[in-house]
Amino acid sequence: MSILNFFAPPARKPLLPEEKIDHTYKAMRLKVFLGIYFGYAAYYLVRKNLSFAVPDMINENLIDKAGAGVAMSGIPIAYALSKFLMGSVSDHSDARKFMSVGLVLASLIMLIAGVFPYAPSLTGDYSTTIGVLFVFMLIAGWLSGMGWPPCGRILAHWFSQNERSFKMSVWNTAHNVGNGTLALLAAGGVVIFGAIGIEESWRAALVFPAIVALLFAGFCWLMLRDTPESCGLPSIEDYRKDYTGAKASKGEEEKIPFKRLFVNYIFKNKLLWLIAFANVFVYFVRYGISDWSPTYLQEVYGLSKDDSSLAFALFEYAGIPGTIICGWISSRFFQGRCAPVNVIFMLLVSAGILMYWEAGAVASLLSVPVEYVIYTSLSIIGGAVYGPIAMIGVQALSLVPKNAAGTAAGFMGLFGYMLGDALLSKIVMGYVASSSLGWNFTFEMFLVTSLLAAGICTVAWGKEKRIMEERLRLAHEEHKI
Repeated sequence: MSILNFFAPPARKPLLPEEKIDHTYKAMRLKVFLGIYFGYAAYYLVRKNLSFAVPDMINENLIDKAGAGVAMSGIPIAYALSKFLMGSVSDHSDARKFMSVGLVLASLIMLIAGVFPYAPSLTGDYSTTIGVLFVFMLIAGWLSGMGWPPCGRILAHWFSQNERSFKMSVWNTAHNVGNGTLALLAAGGVVIFGAIGIEESWRAALVFPAIVALLFAGFCWLMLRDTPESCGLPSIEDYRKDYTGAKASKGEEEKIPFKRLFVNYIFKNKLLWLIAFANVFVYFVRYGISDWSPTYLQEVYGLSKDDSSLAFALFEYAGIPGTIICGWISSRFFQGRCAPVNVIFMLLVSAGILMYWEAGAVASLLSVPVEYVIYTSLSIIGGAVYGPIAMIGVQALSLVPKNAAGTAAGFMGLFGYMLGDALLSKIVMGYVASSSLGWNFTFEMFLVTSLLAAGICTVAWGKEKRIMEERLRLAHEEHKI
């Protein structure tokens, strides 16, 4: 059996008896949602590990800040390309196999990176360690690209257009659960490694979370199924009587060749390009703040390893209620449109950045410990930034037919991860923080880009409204709804 045959999507099954459809549909929707939720959270257990290892690696003379930025950039560079290319592959693959296999391989690579024998530098030349780490992160990033596209495919096939904003906002909190849990597992791994006599505690941040992620790969395999039709169920549009989603051209309802898919539904989609650029700035703020917070807080404020891990976890966990509220506001007040909430939440991000930037001054003004201000400001930023991340993903899915969902998700990821994450938040941030410009200039970058994202989403506001109103009109005419 070839690899392509192994990943091929399962065939349609005959429809189940009418009396079994509703009960089976509800049960399967819950199963697949739990599968993509915890499965995608597990992908984050093998993505940001190096951020927690870097402070101790710097202390042990294994790497410097600029080199750490280059090494960490391997993940988003590969992930951006992989998410785009794997997105098109996943549109023609079994989501269950695609997601589970990718998680197993990514976990194994991160585990190997954690046990590799790096050597400290006596001359300040860290090029060998940087190169080795970059390659490991590059491979891990490529394999991580097998996570989002099958989730997008499942969300598009199992949940209809008018419910997708809220459902996807709930699913998007998997990012936060995964990243927040990574912080806790990294800290717990240090304790375990110390108890068994391993002195290089930074290895725990790479190894221990990877072992946990492997267990979740088995959970994915048990819970996921590709499409309703492959389970003997009708399409989600027929089941929920919701026909307001984007449609493929006549004759392309089942499978669209990649070239035609990309040109017709991605390249020529002006609104998709617009929100892709907004995605660059949102991702820069998200990863620039989260990835560097352990190093920044320990270096500038002298926080302990545990306190900086707690700050990172609060940033991530605050995104859970923030993302859900963002999705609820979108569904409740804007009929599922995403641009309005993106504008509101990015302005909140800007306020949180100012507070984080001037944490010392704010703490003095309020006569409170600076840690409290740091925790609060990071909670505000995390609570607000993940909403737009989720909503931009929802927008991407809503602008293309469901059989192009993976490719649209990959296209957004190409911009967000390649430009916003790899280039700006890793490479540029690393060099700026190490230069005479220092950390202050990075905060100026955060503030400007968060306001730019809000501005772009303001432009998209009217365009998105007109598209959705036209689709609703056509759905009423065609289906008499």
